[in-house]
Amino acid sequence: MNIQSSIQQYLKKHGFGTFCPKAVLFDMDGVLYDSMPNHAVSWHRSMKQCGIEMAEADAYRYEGMRGVETIKLLAHEQWHRELTADEAQQMYQLKTSLFAACPPAKKMEGVEQLMQKIKQSGLQIGVVTGSGQHTLLDKLTSDFRGLVAEDLVVTSFDVSHGKPHPEPYLMGLRKCGVEPWQAIVVENAPLGVRAAVAARIFTVGVNTGPLPNQVLADEGASLVFNCMADFGACWKELVSFAPDMSL
Repeated sequence: MNIQSSIQQYLKKHGFGTFCPKAVLFDMDGVLYDSMPNHAVSWHRSMKQCGIEMAEADAYRYEGMRGVETIKLLAHEQWHRELTADEAQQMYQLKTSLFAACPPAKKMEGVEQLMQKIKQSGLQIGVVTGSGQHTLLDKLTSDFRGLVAEDLVVTSFDVSHGKPHPEPYLMGLRKCGVEPWQAIVVENAPLGVRAAVAARIFTVGVNTGPLPNQVLADEGASLVFNCMADFGACWKELVSFAPDMSL
């Protein structure tokens, strides 16, 4: 894995003259928290109760998309009709209630140590999630005290279009007050990578789920790591190619 060539390819692709990261935007589920197994179970069980087929593995396929949008998509594919906003919200509420009953998700191994390195490098930390589940959102600032600030968190309530639309990551840039070439995205989901790449941000895929690494690369991730610890081990090398960085 050649980090310098990945940066050069990123700059060439988007026509940027420099890569000078000032903020790192993290996805939440599957990146900050090892929460995807709980999501997979609650998606499967809730949709089954509603009469929609959704295997647990499909949770990773649609990961990053706002819940109501996932439900509307599945209903359109299987029922061949458009759900109303109220119908989709009621079904999503069932999913959130089943998720809330799952065991608490642990922090993803290695992510807190990575965040500390990011802070030491003088960068801001933002969170961009498609989630609207308060059980997870309310935990962020307490679980990552001193690392995650509430005003730098983008949720499903902040945007009109969820991932894979670039709006969530564009909102993350605005909240951090940076341009695309001044940010790094950390994602584990194909749709999330697609959204970040569409926002023209340097995107790092960290594969914490069952999908092949190539799936993240095919969506445009500039770098792909097998786990958060591997990314953390390369953090200093990544930012060393950016000018005027305090390491």
